[in-house]
Amino acid sequence: MTIRKLARMLFVINGLQFLLGGGILIGLWNHLFEQSDFVLSLALGLMLFSSLLTIGGLFSFTHYQNRSYRESMENLEKLNSKLREQRHDYLNQMQIVYGLLELEEYEEARDYMRPIFKDVMKVSWAMKTSQPAVNALLQAKLEAAERLGIDFYLEVATQLAELPMEPWELCKVIANLIDNAMTAVEHLDGEKSIRLEMREHKEEYQIAVHNNGPAIPEKNRKLIFNQGFTTKEGEGHGMGLSIVTGVLKEVKGSIQVESTDEETSFFVKIPKRKRRGLSFAGMKVTG
Repeated sequence: MTIRKLARMLFVINGLQFLLGGGILIGLWNHLFEQSDFVLSLALGLMLFSSLLTIGGLFSFTHYQNRSYRESMENLEKLNSKLREQRHDYLNQMQIVYGLLELEEYEEARDYMRPIFKDVMKVSWAMKTSQPAVNALLQAKLEAAERLGIDFYLEVATQLAELPMEPWELCKVIANLIDNAMTAVEHLDGEKSIRLEMREHKEEYQIAVHNNGPAIPEKNRKLIFNQGFTTKEGEGHGMGLSIVTGVLKEVKGSIQVESTDEETSFFVKIPKRKRRGLSFAGMKVTG
């Protein structure tokens, strides 16, 4: 829930309080002076009830927002820590490469640089958007994939500058799709690969997550978006795609799945935030 939606909800609650309280007072106007204690108690009760609803709504929203902020900050701290570690390591590694070049051991220098270059590219890939929370999430997922022996490829071609949602809401979408992809491939024998594509068009953002895990049976391809549906054993499963669907519904986005024996892909579309504009003599000025 965004701050704007919360404000609308509180406005409606207080409006209903005003209308209900006013209606009761008008209905009891003739008995106002005869039953003043009753009217006063009723009015105070309505105000207390409305206040409790307001406080409850604010508490729920604050708790939810704080949890999202905390997750984003944890990912940012991990990213910053990773960057500091890499800076220290790279200084030492560059000294080794320089020594190999001085000794004219060019093949050794190239072989030594290959994994270092791959590591550098992972960090740069995860820092291509203008959303620090998204960048931190991608870096965390890259590291998680590496620990599981999964090849994780990123193709980021957007700054995500016109998101219609809070960044942590987009993080929920991306994180759940990546986690599902990791679950699908982590027990495969042989190649395990995930590919995340993030692009933008004039009116929308497009995000695709591909994995080379087993195909999703056709009968399950619509059911997987329902809350609680899962093919995994144990409790706590079947929520990820339902969460994704709920977030996308709030911003009029969409998600589709395609699955074959070679690849399973989830395609997400998110409309861009509409720019505010003013019209002057038929001309629209946007900002």
